Parts: sequence; C-alpha cells; structure tokens
Amino acid sequence: MKRSARAFWVAAPGVGEIRDTPLAAPGEGEVLVRALYSGVSRGTETLVFRGGVPDNQRSVMRAPFQEGDFPAPVKYGYLSVGVVEEGPAALVGRTVFCLYPHQTRYVVPADAVTVVPDAVPAARAVLAGTVETAVNALWDAAPLVGDRIAVVGGGMVGCSVAALLARFPGVRTQLVDADPSRAKTAEALGVDFALPGDARGECDLVVHASATEQGLARSLELLAAEGTVVELSWYGDRRVSLPLGEAFHSRRLTVRSSQVGTVSPARARRSYADRLALALDLLADPALDALVTGESAFEDLPAVLPGLASGKIPALCHRVRYPSDA
Repeated sequence: MKRSARAFWVAAPGVGEIRDTPLAAPGEGEVLVRALYSGVSRGTETLVFRGGVPDNQRSVMRAPFQEGDFPAPVKYGYLSVGVVEEGPAALVGRTVFCLYPHQTRYVVPADAVTVVPDAVPAARAVLAGTVETAVNALWDAAPLVGDRIAVVGGGMVGCSVAALLARFPGVRTQLVDADPSRAKTAEALGVDFALPGDARGECDLVVHASATEQGLARSLELLAAEGTVVELSWYGDRRVSLPLGEAFHSRRLTVRSSQVGTVSPARARRSYADRLALALDLLADPALDALVTGESAFEDLPAVLPGLASGKIPALCHRVRYPSDA
C-alpha cells in the first residue's frame, strides 16, 4: 500500500500546483480513502484560487480538512468521492463521500465519510455537498403544494434547488438567469426557464442564488403580496443595496437568509449527517447529471483552474478524475 499521496495546492493567487505529501497509516477509528472523483464548485473554489477571500471571512471560509491559510499557499476543496482501502471492516471497499480537498489518497476519521448509496454512481456523488446546501435551503423555505416559485440564479446551488423543487407536487417552478444557455440545464432538470425580464411574477416564494444585487432586487419584484425571498447568496465583504421603499412594506414582503453551516431550525432534530445522507439519497436521480458540465484529469488541475476562475471554461460543477493507480 502506498504511503504517499499527491495533492492540489493554490501556491499563490492564480497559481496552482500538485505536491507530493506523506500519508500516515490509519489509526483506530480512521479510514484510508483512495480518491475516485472530486468536484470543483466554480463559485467558492475559484474565489479561493484567485485569492479573493476577504480578511474578515477567512475563518468562516475554512474547509473541514483545509491545510494552509488564505490567500496562499492553501489546500482547499470539499467535494471528494473515493473508495475505502483501510479501516473498519464495515467500510472497507465501500464508496464514500468526504469534505476533503483534491488529493489522490487521504486519511480521515471514519465518521468524516458518508457511504454513497448503491443507486448513486460515484461520478455523480461529487454533487452531494451542493445538494446538501439545497436541502437546507428548502428546509428553511418550506415550500407548499401548489406554490408559485422562482429560483433566481442558475449556478450550481440554484440549479440544485430547482432540481429538488421539480419533485414537489403541484409546484410551479421557474429557473431565472441572465445566461440563456441555462435554458438547456433547466430543461434537463424538468423546470421552466426565463431571462430576468421575462420571469413570471406573483410568486409565493423566490430562492435567490445569483450573488448579485440586481438578482436580489429582481427577486423582490417577482413576489406576490406577503411572499418570501430566501437568500442563498454569499457576498463576502460586498455591500448590497435593496429597494426597501416603494411597496416593500405595504406588500409585507420578507427576506430571510439560509446558511448551510447550520441545520435549519425547522429541522433541528436532524443532524448534519442526516442532511448529507439525504442529499446522497436524492442523487439517485440521473437528471442531476446536468449539473456536471465538464471533467478533467487530476494532473491537469493546475492548468484547468485558471480557466474556471476566468470563465474561459464555463462550468457549474467541474469534475476531477483520479488515476486508478493513484
């Protein structure tokens, strides 16, 4: 068994490299995982790659198994799927999901991995972290049968929310984005699509995930009286202006936040592990393959990340493939 691994590091803002790293044997209650796939979330990870994490948000932005500090050098990531090679007998040979950076092999506590259901391909399981965010958002939003709903922002999180809403009975769901190419993704997920100016109004609920001031303002415009915007966007240190004059008060509109770092109070009896396990169960739906918009080999990450960060490589979730002899 190899006792070394290779890991992707942000060596300096905008510069990535693959480094060799020693690998300890797993101890009691630990597992050794050989990576099969990992995912690059274009929003958060490209912000880290560019060195754009604000000083006052560095502790909030730390990933569970991050090494190094922002802006660099830092080993960052949280969407890893692999197979357990050593550890408790019940886990050896099982495919698992872990909130680990991009690395060929790693040792973590056994309770840091979640078994991927047999019905979920390993290649799709890299979406678990984002679908978990969508689960928490819908626990916060609590949509009802027959609701008229818009999801503003067709990135990875917004599309995940729309995909789950497509399963709700009697719900009218529309994905709203300024990029017309997102129409194809919406079709694959089973929801309607509209550009911001063409979106249907009188919504009972709007889930906002565009991370733009314009998107949040448009979300308020799409609400019916007494409607609610659930805000999923993270703005870092940016200030956002909102039109809270005009009819905001007379129409009794609500803006509420949703944060994946805590379990929704409405589901306080559920743990983080419960939420992640549910997200993995939901990934049995092959429609979610539409959220993976590209794939490359692990060795190519130093060349691929600049393209993802600049937008030259368009992506929702970009999947990283690991060699079988890693």
